[in-house]
Formats: sequence, structure tokens, C-alpha cells
Amino acid sequence: MYNPYVTQEFTVRDLLTHRSGLGLGAGDLMIFPDSNRVTKNELIHNLRYLKPVSAFRTKFDYDNLLYIVAGEVLAKVSGMSWEEFIETRIMRPLGMNYSAASYPRLKDKANSIDAHAPVDGKLKVISKGFPEISNAAGGIWTNADELSKWVIMQMNGGKYGESLAKKLFSSEVHEEMWSPQTIMPGGGNYRNHFRSYGLGWFLSDENGYLEVEHTGGLSGIVSQVTLIPEMKLGIIVLTNQESGYAFTSITNSIKDSYFGIKKKDRIKSYKELEEQNEAEGKKVTEAVWDAIKLQQKKNSEKPDLSRYEGLFRDPWFGEVQIQQRDGKLWFQSLNSPKLGGEMLFYKGNTFVVKWVQRSMNADAFAIFSLDKDGKATRMKMEAISPLTDFSYDFQDLDFIKKDQNKI
Repeated sequence: MYNPYVTQEFTVRDLLTHRSGLGLGAGDLMIFPDSNRVTKNELIHNLRYLKPVSAFRTKFDYDNLLYIVAGEVLAKVSGMSWEEFIETRIMRPLGMNYSAASYPRLKDKANSIDAHAPVDGKLKVISKGFPEISNAAGGIWTNADELSKWVIMQMNGGKYGESLAKKLFSSEVHEEMWSPQTIMPGGGNYRNHFRSYGLGWFLSDENGYLEVEHTGGLSGIVSQVTLIPEMKLGIIVLTNQESGYAFTSITNSIKDSYFGIKKKDRIKSYKELEEQNEAEGKKVTEAVWDAIKLQQKKNSEKPDLSRYEGLFRDPWFGEVQIQQRDGKLWFQSLNSPKLGGEMLFYKGNTFVVKWVQRSMNADAFAIFSLDKDGKATRMKMEAISPLTDFSYDFQDLDFIKKDQNKI
């Protein structure tokens, strides 16, 4: 890790509890939206370049990369890959015979979903791209029928099979998984007295009952699994679109019926909340595009694009080529092909990168630093919209022009 003390004290438990000190989604751009060059070993090596935003073990910030590391720990201990372990030691004993630990490992892809995302106001099919190196963070493909077998096993403390005669894990392990590890801020739709993160589970009390749940999200695919053990209630919502409001409205509608809560139109309320948030996000992004259009209409001198050209390198993300194409400045990541697009002049030495892949909804500022001769030597980035998915962690990037880079 970036801090030698954290490296020395880091445990397997720390891999699973989102309290490393790294920021929300730190380093996710190595796996999201895609990566065709970063290897698992390189990803793990690059963790040392990610600067912390909080003290070790003091704050919850969700982190995908450390689950990839945990997957490698499992592989070293078991002698088999994470994918093979999950399938042979968990899925097959439970009868999850059509499920797989990654999309390429699915035996029958004929009945698998397509991912969908809004593009220019219309819902469109997008690629199911997710790099194999990150399977331990979200590679599993399953269905509601087979996932229910896993949920039922969880609610029975690791027991499964006829008369619950078989056991996947011990009651001690089960209790530990559902014990708070990292304190989280309060909040929620029901009366909450606590919220925390266990070992791979969000934990809270909902209307006086223990709730154990987790969500999952990839481009065009989001899901949620919710358990209320005292009611023997398990709710599984798998969707082939990327609005979390959808699975939340379904889950909470079912919970309302069990809690005896009536006259709550969760679909309507979450749709209104979604529209409100989207309107606020649109207001921010439209102000930026209006400023760009105004700059383009002005007769003032255009910026010298050649000042910004070059090969820029971030220590964990890799290299980005900034160059002119047909008189336009262009951004292209060499590791992540989807991260490519035109750079439009905004203000001062700041440009806006408009990604070719419009389904990403993640256009970003690129802010340059210049030397005494007016040439770009450094570039930082940040997302424009407050609704940009946290896995586009542009704020963690710090590019230095290659000929300036001493790393």
C-alpha cells in the first residue's frame, strides 16, 4: 500500500471490509469500463500508487480492487483459481449447475441477458465487457432459481441439502460474516439504529429486524440480494439495466408487505427521486456544454492545441496519448480502449473529454499544468456530472508528460 505502516499491518480481514483508507472506488479505472492490458499482478502492484484519503481502519469507502486481491489469497491457499474454487466448492454442492464464476465460463449462453444503458435518452444494448482479472469483485453469472439455493443456505447458517444435513461453512464462520466490522453512516427508508459492513455483507436493522444485503453493479447490469433471517425472507432482484432505483423499489415493496406497511408506492417515489437527481445532474452538465458552445461561437483566438499534445503517464493507470486528429484534440487511453474521445476547450487550460462511448455517462474535465514555455507537463481529471459512477475515479489520476516522468 501507499503507506508502509498500512502495508505492514494489512490483514485478510482488511481486504474484505472497505476500511483501507483508499477513496471510494480507488483504482477502479484499471478494470472499469474495461481493460485489455493490465494484468492481475500489475493491478496488485499498482495499489502502492493509490494515495489514501482517510486514516487506516477509520472510515468506510467501498473498494473493488481489494476483493480481487482476496481472490488471489484464496487461490494461493486452495491451490485452484478463484473461479474454479467458487464453482466446485460452493456452486456445485448447492446444485447451482448452470451458474458460473464468469461469463466466458457459462456452459449455455443462449439464455443469458443483454446489458442495457440509456444512450441519448433511449435504452440500448451495450457490451457485457468485464475483464477476467476482476471476477472476484463481480464476475458471477447466475439466475434467481439457483441464487435462491445460496440464499437459503445463508439463512440456515451454512447448512443445506435434505433435512439440512450438509454444511458449507460452520456456524462460527456464519456468525463472523454477519458481525459488524466497519461502522457506516446511518440512514435508510426504515427505522435504522445501526448500519455497518460485515464480511461481504451490508448489515443494518430494518423496522426492528436484522437485514443482511448486498448490491452488485456492472455497466448495464445491476442487482440486489436482501435477507431478513428472522422472517426467513430472501429477496433477489437481478436486472439487465443499470438503475439502482429499479431494484430498490422492488425490494422495498416486498419488505413493506412483510412489515405491514401500506399505501407506499415505492415505484412512484423512487422514480420521482431518480428524475430529481437526473435533473440536477443535467443542470450541471448542460452548464458546461453551454460554456463550451459559447467559446466556440466567440471570434477570440483559439487555443494552440499543439501545447497539450504528448504521451502522459499515471503511475497506476498507465499511458494516455493526447494528440490532434483532423484539427481536434483527442484523448486515448492505451490500456482502456473505451476511454477515448474528443477534447473540447472549456476555460483556461481546462478541456472536457467527450467519450465516444456515450453509454458511459462519464464525460470528464482534463486540467493541464503548463511550463514556462506554455507546454503541458501535467494533467489531472475529474468527472463533470455528480451522477458519474464512482468507479470512474478520475480524481485519483495524476498524469505527467512522459518526457517529464521520472517514475
